[in-house]
Amino acid sequence: MTPLSAVVSGPHARLLAWFLRRGSQLAGPPQLHTAASLAARSHYEVLVLGGGSGGVTMAARMKRKVGAENVAIVEPSERHFYQPIWTLVGAGAKQLSSSGRPTASVIPSGVEWIKARVVELNPDKNCIHTDNGKEISYKYLIIALGIQLDYGKIKGLPEGFVHPKIGSNYSVKMVEKTWKALQDFKEGNAIFTFPNTPVKCAGAPQKIMYLSEAYFRKTGKRSKANIIFNTSLGTIFGVKKYAAALQEIIQERNLTVNYKQNLIEVRADKQEAVFENLDKPGETHVISYEMLHVTPPMSSPDVLKMSPVADAAGWVDVDKETLQHKRFPNVFGIGDCTNLPTSKTAAAVAAQSGILERTISLIMKNQTPTKKYDGYTSCPLVTGYNRVILAEFDYDARPLETFPFDQSKERLSMYLMKADLMPFLYWNMMLRGYWGGPAFLRKFFHLGMS
Repeated sequence: MTPLSAVVSGPHARLLAWFLRRGSQLAGPPQLHTAASLAARSHYEVLVLGGGSGGVTMAARMKRKVGAENVAIVEPSERHFYQPIWTLVGAGAKQLSSSGRPTASVIPSGVEWIKARVVELNPDKNCIHTDNGKEISYKYLIIALGIQLDYGKIKGLPEGFVHPKIGSNYSVKMVEKTWKALQDFKEGNAIFTFPNTPVKCAGAPQKIMYLSEAYFRKTGKRSKANIIFNTSLGTIFGVKKYAAALQEIIQERNLTVNYKQNLIEVRADKQEAVFENLDKPGETHVISYEMLHVTPPMSSPDVLKMSPVADAAGWVDVDKETLQHKRFPNVFGIGDCTNLPTSKTAAAVAAQSGILERTISLIMKNQTPTKKYDGYTSCPLVTGYNRVILAEFDYDARPLETFPFDQSKERLSMYLMKADLMPFLYWNMMLRGYWGGPAFLRKFFHLGMS
């Protein structure tokens, strides 16, 4: 693999080298969390719900504010995954094993890991309940419970995954099935879906389509493949600049995109997918497939849907600029479980974490939050095994690009950043509370530019 520094030249390369060196120094050696050595308690100054990217990142940041002994994370899972890499796992470009680490290794040293599931939130009494019967109270609560995959809302799933030819890059159990279906493809329809719900990483459902097309070309199967992207949306991407670039790729590579089409049933034994036409209620049609990639419907976690912290749609109801809850001033949200009107990505979580740390720090001092989240998110649109369009944008769907070149162009450098640099930043800096997004790099690269 070509190092990124060999692709980025001049002063940019020198800055990158310094940045990676500094990141390694800040990160330090990983420390294994030893939950058994910590005494169980029932009250914490800061309680974090969820041990995903948002939860671990905020625990690391809060540890520096209030001390590790005053912070706890509630998380049942034994393994923590860097899910953005699953796009490449599903296309055979990365190994699944590279995406996961023991949860114990990523929880900040000294922070208590409460290995349980949250079953009830009671913000009026400043406490939560877990599935092992514990009541835990808090002074400040950070909700980072992520998003729920609802495969069961598609008739025939998840049981249909026992059959071949079908996979899903959104599940640790199904992502390798995508790669198997891709390898086993002979001829016919290769179908890729996008559901009629909010999703995390909204670019991922089409990324695997581009990678599959590239794989078919590489293996001499392209002429026998009819590649179809059936999306519930009315456009290929929500930001016009990147949508235009993607439309060019779709035309050049002879891909079929059908809008307002929602997957409602999979007949895996017959290799058939059933779609509803969202523009014509009640109208459905069946398409046979040789390969099917399913992006599942998603929703707020069930424990949040009926809780006092949720809005009408079930998401954590936070102020979009400060991430403070709209009704409970000592409650905060971050990431996919919130109703922030931006794409649900790890890059968004990184940007949110710096803002949220500042918000909580000021509230702890009885001061008004001043730093505002602008909705920054990023979606590296993988368009081949060595090309990425790096989409970066804000709440208003306006490009908010880091680099001083047109990021709507496919680039090898951006692919290497997606495949190698971003995982490094995630494990070594973001989860340790030292990465709040590329805003400082954007300022550096755009010095003197209008």
